[in-house]
Amino acid sequence: MSYKNSDPPIAHHSDTMKTQKNIALIAHDHRKADLIDWCEFNAGTLSKHNLFGTGTTGQMIAEEVGLDITRFNSGPLGGDLQIGAAITENKINMMIFFWDPLQAQPHDVDVKALLRIGVLYNIPMACNRSSADFIISSNLIGEEYDRFLVDYRQRFSKDIND
Repeated sequence: MSYKNSDPPIAHHSDTMKTQKNIALIAHDHRKADLIDWCEFNAGTLSKHNLFGTGTTGQMIAEEVGLDITRFNSGPLGGDLQIGAAITENKINMMIFFWDPLQAQPHDVDVKALLRIGVLYNIPMACNRSSADFIISSNLIGEEYDRFLVDYRQRFSKDIND
């Protein structure tokens, strides 16, 4: 992985995503039907990857679409946090999260933390069907991919010493 500037502002490295991706599938209540429909349309592609989901969403995908999916707890019971932890451990490297922009969630802070972790660890994320369509139809979905990662620890040590 190269950096455009020969002297990058912060340490970085890359992590190789294998051809079989670990994909988190999450949806808020008012978006579950949308995600189920999307999963049905893309079942062939999704079946080639390792799928993970929060409680109810994962159960619905398994029962209604027939895809094999590893389930975490329900979002309000810590499922969002479990997926976030799995992202930090490089166990999940892509996330499709159909969240509801019009409905306050009792675990909004967890949702925000999950989205922040996804950005921090530079995983492909889709929060709506159009973005999910672009991600799933990309040639990169079935190829190895070197994901650029910034080592933020160096930044924190710089802040402390400055």
